[in-house]
Amino acid sequence: MSRISRRIFLLCGLLTAGLAQAQLSIEITGAGASRIPVAIADFAGDPTLSRIVVGTVRADLERSGLFRLVDPAGAALDENTPVDLPAWKTRGADALAAGSITRAADGRIEARFRLYDAQKSETLGGAAFVTQSAQLRMAGHRIADYIYEKLTGEPGVFSTRIAYVVKSRGQFLLQIADADGQGAATALTSTEPIISPVWSPDGSRLAYVSFEKKKPVIYVHSLASGQRHIVANFKGSNSAPAWSPDGRKLAVVLSKDGNSQLYTVNADGSGLQRLASSPGIDTEPRYSADGAHIYFTSDRGGSPQIYRVDASGGAAQRVTFDGSYNVSPRPSPDGRSLAFITRREGRFQLAVMDLGSRQVQVLTDSHRDESPSFAPNSRMILFATEIGGRGVLSAVSVDGRIKQRLSIAAGDVREPAWGPFLK
Repeated sequence: MSRISRRIFLLCGLLTAGLAQAQLSIEITGAGASRIPVAIADFAGDPTLSRIVVGTVRADLERSGLFRLVDPAGAALDENTPVDLPAWKTRGADALAAGSITRAADGRIEARFRLYDAQKSETLGGAAFVTQSAQLRMAGHRIADYIYEKLTGEPGVFSTRIAYVVKSRGQFLLQIADADGQGAATALTSTEPIISPVWSPDGSRLAYVSFEKKKPVIYVHSLASGQRHIVANFKGSNSAPAWSPDGRKLAVVLSKDGNSQLYTVNADGSGLQRLASSPGIDTEPRYSADGAHIYFTSDRGGSPQIYRVDASGGAAQRVTFDGSYNVSPRPSPDGRSLAFITRREGRFQLAVMDLGSRQVQVLTDSHRDESPSFAPNSRMILFATEIGGRGVLSAVSVDGRIKQRLSIAAGDVREPAWGPFLK
């Protein structure tokens, strides 16, 4: 397997005290105009383990809206099985993945696979992952990420995680799940609201606002240990945390001196500094991908609009001019786009701005969108909306073509945050 890179990893859950909750279910409501036909053969080896891994890979690729699955309709193929690629091309597959699942004496499980280009009759490479049985789906996500990147040229996000808040039976639960909504676990349960969760750049911590002290207070929560500490608990409101790209600071909104204004603070709660001054309300800060600027919402011009200021402070520049209400700026990780919520004809909808051309496209036709969050590859945007009076999560591609809906049967789901790439 000289052309297959070997990646050894033991995947373990980071929520040591979390309890599994109802899973998010995903409904695909739109797909790409041209989907890549790909066949994922049954993997050789243990059939039960193979079904888990291969089923995860197939579901990930199909859910992305960029792939069309070709029925392999045959026996299991391992990564060393001679493959008649012209025959797969005739069956309509542009690509084929084959592999095996084996269990070692120490209980560890190895998933190996190879990816082929059926159109060019060549091997595209492969990988080997080592994990435990409880983390088999993560191995499937990793394989799907590999296939996605090889066939689209962009990194896959199937192995990333999302955070969100569920309101159910008078409780608020801060939950973490795989990007497909599976494997949900609870990081925090409270009888008071939890809002504005945001991932640290390395994915190890969440900052959020909790009302458990009967006022908004900002916490940083370590997912590995379950320990957390207060970052901002000043007089008045402490809200809207946003991590700097290096993970050392948070931009926050405090009302300790009057109106809500922008500050920065170290992740341990030290080093508070005022970022800007305004006669109005400044809120919802977000760092640009390069850390040079902070985007935020302000009514300083008479209506809520999006502005930008240098990360070290200074004069602010207005960014949005179309419409009388534009809020919740979210710069994309690749620095090319800005997602935000705009009000059009009484509807609050998700929009995206190309930061190069300043062209704006409204991506949804819903009425109460809020809390947008980019996938780490910048291709999809996760957001909260309301259907039938109940909060659900939706995702849409930056071109508006691919759409998904994530919901829980007996809960109100809001405040989504898409985590970074796993290291």
